[in-house]
Amino acid sequence: MILRKSNFMLLTVALFSATAFSQPVVKNNHKDDLYKGIEFQMPRVQEPVIPANSISITDFGAKSGGQVLCTAAFSNAIDALTKKGGGRVIIPPGIWLTGPITLKNNIELFTETGALVVFSTDKSLYPLIETNFEGYNTYRCISPVNGRNLENIAITGKGVFDGSGEVWRAVKKEKLTEAQWNKLVNSGGLVSDNGKTWYPSEQFRNGEKIAEMNVPRSLKTKAEFEQVKDFLRPVMISLISCKKVLIDGPTFQNSPAWCLHPLMCADFTLRNTTIRNPWYSQNGDGIDIESCKNSIIHDCNFDVGDDAICIKSGKDKEGRDRKMPNENLIVKNCIVYHGHGGVTVGSEMSSGVRNLHVSNCTFLGTDVGLRFKSNRGRGGVVENIYISNIEMINIPTQAISFNLYYSGRSASEDMEAGNDGQAPALQSVNEETPQFKNIFIRDVNCKGAYQGIFLQGLPEMNLENIQLTNIQMEADYGLICSDAKGIKIKNLTLITKKTPVIDLKNSKDVTIDGMTTQPGVFPLINISGSRTGKTLFKNAGITNSDKQVVIEKEVDKNVVQMVK
Repeated sequence: MILRKSNFMLLTVALFSATAFSQPVVKNNHKDDLYKGIEFQMPRVQEPVIPANSISITDFGAKSGGQVLCTAAFSNAIDALTKKGGGRVIIPPGIWLTGPITLKNNIELFTETGALVVFSTDKSLYPLIETNFEGYNTYRCISPVNGRNLENIAITGKGVFDGSGEVWRAVKKEKLTEAQWNKLVNSGGLVSDNGKTWYPSEQFRNGEKIAEMNVPRSLKTKAEFEQVKDFLRPVMISLISCKKVLIDGPTFQNSPAWCLHPLMCADFTLRNTTIRNPWYSQNGDGIDIESCKNSIIHDCNFDVGDDAICIKSGKDKEGRDRKMPNENLIVKNCIVYHGHGGVTVGSEMSSGVRNLHVSNCTFLGTDVGLRFKSNRGRGGVVENIYISNIEMINIPTQAISFNLYYSGRSASEDMEAGNDGQAPALQSVNEETPQFKNIFIRDVNCKGAYQGIFLQGLPEMNLENIQLTNIQMEADYGLICSDAKGIKIKNLTLITKKTPVIDLKNSKDVTIDGMTTQPGVFPLINISGSRTGKTLFKNAGITNSDKQVVIEKEVDKNVVQMVK
């Protein structure tokens, strides 16, 4: 168990003898602090204990320089240590070209400073396996680093793992400069008929045509999936049903799809780690932690092409049948430089998410800051979420977003399409109805966003008991709240360019206590919707209610109260 930090390297658009030792245990100096102030009963996350053996990959013929494939050296080193009961595989300084690395029990991959592990671009090295992606059981190419049903595993040190994602991903023309686009096109592959997307191969394009959220759901047999194998790009690190997992120190970058995917794991720790993907990388998530129990993520940096820290638990019926919520997760002291969401819950949350603590995080230009998303058909309950001390700047869409009509697009793409997600139709409640409740967000600062706060529930299942305290924001638009109940907002500073600052629709049991905005705002508040219920404003800066507050005719005016 080793604490390490890491540095990184940039990629271009188109390329992107066994010894025994006393295994040191380097203490996490602020480990006790990480558990202070947690609002729910949180067990201490158990870390792996690695046996005191070590082997270098060079002992098994690994050659540095990036020209000689070292897959066998990694495999043989792991096998040799396994015969001894486990230990540390040392990856020394150098460029190490390899195919997939399959972990085993009691194994630690330790990257020394200057070690760069580059995964081969030869896709024949990555056979199709049965796995889970986007919440569905399916076939995908085996991940560059993978492990299943393991205990006591670790990836540590100051090295870099590069997934060679540029040969796997499609790229949209709009996300590159003209020079970058021309260079990419000239590198091979093919361009879509409309000239807007570059594909690495014809097989990839064929797969995309039949895919639903990156999964070809119409295909049933492995032979059918083989016909579009090139489309089935893997996550970079896949750990399934593993216990006592530690990732501490390395840089992971340029993944084919998601970067880290712990699935159905217990006692998972991620710390002191940098995760980087090109900002234009499709599905280039940082970490998707799914249906895990007792986990902690802290002191990490993310700069990625999709959601940075994403919490999931399966999708639709397959997710509900799994019956494994993501529960007991701490996220602290992380920085996100780019991503579709800084911290995201959903949209695959059909087994539920509960007991999540997020604090002391900074989002610098993420598409959305705090992002909660789902839609009808998911089911699942998201509850007991506690978020505090969040700093944001230059957020292109919403700083805080709850969207129960998630379209599958990024928030920016929704905005460009003119789709605000709202649909007024009331449907029956059943197991497919998602529910978000008991969510507490406090001490959030945002300087610059398109919209400050977006709360969008379902008519048949409102957002419930959402509490926002000590929120200070500058944004073009203020707060929109639709189909929600039990909303309590205290000490809200919202400086906007557009009016109204507060827009409530079909919401009830709403209390806003203490609001500050720029002077002379007309209208300040708009209230609409026939399902609107009790609404209370206290100390909201209302000096002229006739001009500052617009109550639409379908709203019973008796349900709206204003108190100085």
